[in-house]
Parts: sequence; C-alpha cells; structure tokens
Amino acid sequence: MASQVEELKSKANAAFSAGKNDEAISLYSQAIGLDENNHVLYSNRSAAYAKGSKYDEALKDAEKCIALKPEFAKGYSRKGAALSFLKRYDDAIKTYEEGLKIDPSNQQMLTDLENARRDAAGPAAGGMNFFSDPQFLAQLMTNPKARELMNDPETAMLMKMMQQQPNNPALLSNPKLMKLLGCVLGFELGDESDLSSKMETDSKASSVKKEPTTTASKPTTNPTTSTAKPTEQSKNMTPEQSPAEAEKEKGNEAYKKKDFETALAHYNKATELDPINMTYYTNRAAVYFEQKQWDNCMKECEKAIEVGRENKADYKLIAKAYARMANVRTQEKDYAGALKYYNHSLSEHRNPEVLKKKQEIEKVLKDQEQLAYINPALAEEEKAKGNEYFQKADYPTALKHYSEAIKRNPSDAKLYSNRAACYTKLMEFRLALKDSEEGIRLDPTFLKCYLRKGHALAAMKDLGQAMAAFGKALEIDPNCQEAIEGYRQCSVKSSDDPEEVRKRAANDPEIQQILSDPGMRLILEQMQNEPQALRDHLRNPAIAQKIQKLIDAGIIGIRHG
Repeated sequence: MASQVEELKSKANAAFSAGKNDEAISLYSQAIGLDENNHVLYSNRSAAYAKGSKYDEALKDAEKCIALKPEFAKGYSRKGAALSFLKRYDDAIKTYEEGLKIDPSNQQMLTDLENARRDAAGPAAGGMNFFSDPQFLAQLMTNPKARELMNDPETAMLMKMMQQQPNNPALLSNPKLMKLLGCVLGFELGDESDLSSKMETDSKASSVKKEPTTTASKPTTNPTTSTAKPTEQSKNMTPEQSPAEAEKEKGNEAYKKKDFETALAHYNKATELDPINMTYYTNRAAVYFEQKQWDNCMKECEKAIEVGRENKADYKLIAKAYARMANVRTQEKDYAGALKYYNHSLSEHRNPEVLKKKQEIEKVLKDQEQLAYINPALAEEEKAKGNEYFQKADYPTALKHYSEAIKRNPSDAKLYSNRAACYTKLMEFRLALKDSEEGIRLDPTFLKCYLRKGHALAAMKDLGQAMAAFGKALEIDPNCQEAIEGYRQCSVKSSDDPEEVRKRAANDPEIQQILSDPGMRLILEQMQNEPQALRDHLRNPAIAQKIQKLIDAGIIGIRHG
C-alpha cells in the first residue's frame, strides 16, 4: 500500500512539474484514496488546485492538511496562499502568523506575510480601483477612444501607477486618468485644448449684478437654441447684456472654426454693448494669442483685469487673464516675466494646470542659471583644492570644494566619485550612495563609482545590493582586488544572516515571481523533504534555471558530499 502511494505521489509530482495540472490533481486524489491521513498529499494537491485557480478547493485541502498535522508549517503556507488568492488578506495574515510560530525562520512565509499585508493595505475599505479590475481593463481594450488615449506614454504610465497606488490623491484627480475612466463609464471630460480653456464663456461671473441669481455660471449654448427657451439668467439680463451675449456666442462659433477676424468683430461688438464684462476682453486676447499678436494680447488681458477689478469679477477669471499673459511671455521666451504672471494667477486662484506650468518655468530658469554657471576650468581648480583637503583628512572643507566643482561641471562623473568618498568618510552613506549612482548614470563604465556604491551599501547593511555593485565593478575589471575583497566580505556576512537573505529576496522581482509560483513551492518542498527529487527537477531546463537563480541569491543552499 505504502509503495503504491509513493509511486502515485512521484507521478503526480512529475506531472505537476511538467505543467500537467489536471493529471497531477487526479494522481494526488488517487493517492489520497489509498492513504486519506497523509498530510503531505493534501498539501501537494492544495498547491496543484491553487495553480489551476481552484482556490476554494486549495483552501479545503490546506485546512485538511493542518487538521491532520497542526505542527506542519507548510500547511499554513498553503492555507495562507489560498486565502490571499481569494483576497481574504486579513485571514491570510493570521494564518501566516500562526505558521511562523511553528517555523519562525521560514523565508517563504515571511515573504508571503509581507505581500499579504501590503495587499491588505491597498485600496481603501469600500473603494474600488477600476484600473486593477479585469472587467474594466477588458472594456478599456475594446473601447476605440480609450485605446487611442492609452497610446500616450504618460497616460499608460499613470494607469500603471494607479494600479500600484490606488489611493494616491494626485492620481485620483489626474485629468488624463479621469478621461480614460469616462470612456468606459460613459461620461465625458472637456479636452485641455477645448475653447473653454482659452476663452471664458461664463460672462455672467464678470458682470456686476444686483440680483444673487445672476452670479451663477451660464453654460455655453448654441446661439440658435439659447433664444428658443430663455433661461432664468437671460431673463435677468439688461437690454444691453442680451445682445452682447448673442454677439459673444457668434464670436465663439467663429473662433471654433478658426475664423479669427470674424470672431474679433463679434467680440468688439459685444464689448461696445456691455463694456463692463471682462470676458469679452479676454476672448479678444484669445484671438490675438492665436494670431501671435503678443502685444495686443497683453493689452487686452491688462484691460480685462482692470475692468474685472472695477466690477468685482470672479477671481477665477482674473486668474485666467494673468495665466494668458504668462503664456505670452513663455512664447516670447521671457521666462522671468512668465513666472511673475503665473504667480499673479496663482495668488488669485490655485489652478493645478497653472501650477504645473509655473513649475516647468521654474525648472527652465534653474537650468539656465546652472548652465550660465558652468566652467570646467574652475571646476578643476575646485577639485584640486578638494583633493588637497581630503589628503589632510579635513573632509568638511574637501566636501565644500567638491560641491562647488560639481556646480561648475555637473557632467563630470569623477567629481561625484570624489564627493561620494568624502561623504563615506563623514559617515553620510545615503549621500555617498546618491553621488555614486549619479556618477554611474553619467559614466556607466566608471569603475570607482561602483566601488563607492558597494562600500556605501555595505555600510548601510544592504549586503545583497552591495554584492551586486561589486559584481558590476568586476564586469568592468575582473582583476580589481578592491571589488573582489568587497564582494567576498559581503558574501560571508550575508550567508550567516537570514534576515539579509529574506530582504534580498523581497527586493528582487524575479525571485518574488519564482517564490509565488505554486508549482515552484511544491518543488522546493520536495527538495527539502526528498533531496533525491532535485535530480529529476533539474532535467527540466526551465525549472533548473529558476533553482539556479535561487541558489545564486542565497535563498536556498545545496549541500555537497
């Protein structure tokens, strides 16, 4: 009987390893029929069910495994995995914690527990992350407009970020993501380049009215339909305002058709009829902007702001006029002037799009300032001074000169390497790491920066990443003794530190993928309980490659002899 059970289990294991999941489940079931108290069989079948997306069955088998042998830690790992697949993260966390009481150093369960906690802390309670919902994603892919939007690299990147950070407020309000959402949910958001972003069609907000009802926004309507059914606002218009609005609507229609001269004529007529409405001035400014008549655009905006201030117009309209003036200065490459008007606009109303433009201008100005300061000859003088003080062990003064050298020549990788060495002497390892990485970015073949990076990471106890940095140095110079010694020291320290092994696994996406595969979990368990099974699995090239990856990372060890 026992030999028959072992034979069925071996065949099932082989089928599972070969990806024949249904066959493996059948063979495990036959073995269970002969030995229904064998906890390992239930554990193995649970893994097979999980791999086949039969999570309820996987959970039942895992619970049966635990009931048969409560001290068997792998049973808790199986149960936790099934619960996680069922998105019952709180129950999965409790299960992993129970299993770790039995086997506190179980690397797989420690990693799975971290993942379960991270998933449990994902979307807020009661909320829904549409961008992680398979049905929503399928609708996106079949929606022509949505597919067109996703061709934009920024939109694709934002969508990926939303999947990872579903509660990020900045992402939740991003107009590109909202537009993508609207394609599927059936609502439309105005395009950033719409007429409304260049022209204020809400003329009521800019006029002085005695009745409270006239301060509300008036939606833009087609002139032919707006007269058919008078709104409450139109009833409250003065005899001058009604025809002025009609002229403005005609101007808007001409503007949309890019018939700017006709649009200008209608806006001029609207201003004659209602000279205290600042919208008509800003609409004229929009026309001048399209015609690249920058001086006329600026004058119209200034007049609009003057009229708006006198008549207590909505602060948002004042802000838009200032923003248009900033846009003009940007077109003229007067970035200091643009920054001034963007600041004026934001002081009236904090519009996210205007804030973004202001930040872009600030970056341009900063880049210009840095470019004007660059002087490689002076950078060399500062580096020489830094080297001199470094040799005297006066590291703060050396740091000052290296920093000045970097300002004078920010594209020289050697300067970042020198400053990284200085930061290391001052025990500022994170800053040393940052400078090393910048040096590598500037010159990926510069050996010293990899050495600096390795030493900084080793000092920060991140031995896995330190070994990777020393490994890169050895790719550049296989005979570099400093890299060889650094790698050896990190390897010795990390091999005795289970926490470092677990940390390295958590930071490597490829290792995470291998460890989360139910098939690989079963294979690793077999390697632990049945060392002779390793030879069979190594015959499969794909399995052998994954096992070698885990060996190289120190996740598993192979005993010789």
